Amino acid sequence: MNSPSTDRTVQISGHMLRQSVMGSDMSYEDMMNDKPLLEQYKAEVTGTETIDDTKCYVVTLTAIVDDVNYYTRKMWVDTERFVPLRADMFAKSGKLLKRITFAQIQKVQGRWFPMSFVYKDMLKEGPGTKIIIHEIQLDTAIPANYFNLGSLK
Repeated sequence: MNSPSTDRTVQISGHMLRQSVMGSDMSYEDMMNDKPLLEQYKAEVTGTETIDDTKCYVVTLTAIVDDVNYYTRKMWVDTERFVPLRADMFAKSGKLLKRITFAQIQKVQGRWFPMSFVYKDMLKEGPGTKIIIHEIQLDTAIPANYFNLGSLK
């Protein structure tokens, strides 16, 4: 990771992955999770609920592998647009650890996509970390040479 205040590269070791990213409610581990959910969890529709006048499927995901950040996830997915409106992440004990609330759902390249969301660490005080996407392109090819230390500085 490049530290903007010092303009130097900071390597992140394994024990640092659960630490906050620049004071936000997100951890480095949260940002790095790029495996498809169905490779990590068994998914089951466990009900329907309404969020902000939108009917949602409640989907419960239970870990099927050991190396997951959260043992259980519960997602509220819009029944018409099939986009998540909320996601709760739990420890194996059942304790709620994180919550993501998605908003400003827009159609992007034929897919519904949340353009803002609040990522909340439920073990910390405060309103959470709001992320706003001003512009996005999906399925864009990125040349491999962008992912080297020289390009990331």
